[in-house]
Amino acid sequence: MSRTSSPFALFRDWTVSPLFVSRVISSTSVGMGHIALAWGVMGMGYGARELSLVVACNAFPALLILGGGVLGDRFRRHHVLIGAELLACTAWLALGATFFMEKAPLALLCSLAGVGGVATAVFLPTVRGIIADLLASTKRPAGNALINQTESAGHLIGFVTSGAVVTLVGPAWAAGARGALCGISAMILTRLATHHPGRATANPLRDLWRGWRAFKSRPWVWLITLHYTAITTAMVCYMKIAGPLYTADGHGGAWAWGIIGAAQPLGALAGAAVGARWRPARLLYITVLLPASVSLPMFLMGGGAHWQAIAVAAVVPGALQATYYVFWTTALQANIPSAVLVRVNSWNMVTSYVLMPVTVLFSGPLVANFGPQAIVSAAALTALGATALTLLALRLLPDVEAATDVSSLRKTSSVLA
Repeated sequence: MSRTSSPFALFRDWTVSPLFVSRVISSTSVGMGHIALAWGVMGMGYGARELSLVVACNAFPALLILGGGVLGDRFRRHHVLIGAELLACTAWLALGATFFMEKAPLALLCSLAGVGGVATAVFLPTVRGIIADLLASTKRPAGNALINQTESAGHLIGFVTSGAVVTLVGPAWAAGARGALCGISAMILTRLATHHPGRATANPLRDLWRGWRAFKSRPWVWLITLHYTAITTAMVCYMKIAGPLYTADGHGGAWAWGIIGAAQPLGALAGAAVGARWRPARLLYITVLLPASVSLPMFLMGGGAHWQAIAVAAVVPGALQATYYVFWTTALQANIPSAVLVRVNSWNMVTSYVLMPVTVLFSGPLVANFGPQAIVSAAALTALGATALTLLALRLLPDVEAATDVSSLRKTSSVLA
């Protein structure tokens, strides 16, 4: 086994290692932001409906994710990431300052959350494509695994520390830390060097259309995209609204929710390594099955379980979703031309993120009327039903495995040290 195929060897490659260091730092900030936003809004006396509105404003700019895909294919990809991190830095530092107020106007909170959402919409499709710029095809499974592992390590640190920070000194400091870490991440990303894309068309809408054509011409891509949209909708209801309200209502508070949130990235640290090494014969079917595991902690919460049991159960979907990420991202990189890769990724992600604000807007009133346990149980059933329908649809597609370059993925070397 060659040293160059190990994720740890990639840390010694200075052409790519700043990306992984940045992902640890930036993902730590994301973990802190989840809890800071929820408890910052609730700490001002706002309830489920107002919380859902602020979170929806944070998610609503996902409508711009297609624009982020165009940017990622028109400009140097590390420059796009730097710009997104600086925008997030500004938004979260402002939110941190706002949370020091006794009660800020809801419109101000929504506006600042929206600016942070714009940064996310630009960042996400580009970070999924940048590995194709930095690594040869045989090293990409290792690179994708390491991105997931570094993100998971950051989320783990962020969720655990933010729970403590929010409990001890308040959400304002956690939100401020989120902004500061994004600024540090932006500085580290300046150490990368990505190639300048070929000459783009003068019309960004034409670029967007070309990305759509590449996306829709592969049925297996849009079918699994629709499946993961349903999974994401269930997860948003659980993570953004029902979960925080469940723990805040006598089930452990911010500290407990921080531990539950940290359990998923803890599992992902192992899951990404498994995804980089395991090459199942029916890769797409396994890829579809893995995200359904999110229903496990949801069902426990729906049954009124103690937060400690929910946290233990959350390790399982954390591991399996990380394996899913490596399978799916590597499959796209192996089958989609680099010139349109970020745009295809943006089409792959947009349906999930477009529905996110709608989901959180409806989740707040539903949780207020029926309680978090009933709503999270319904979300779990949605995830399982979507998985069953997708597996059935894949079986009806002709030669679905032949449509993907699965054989090339099996030939890549093991990435475990």
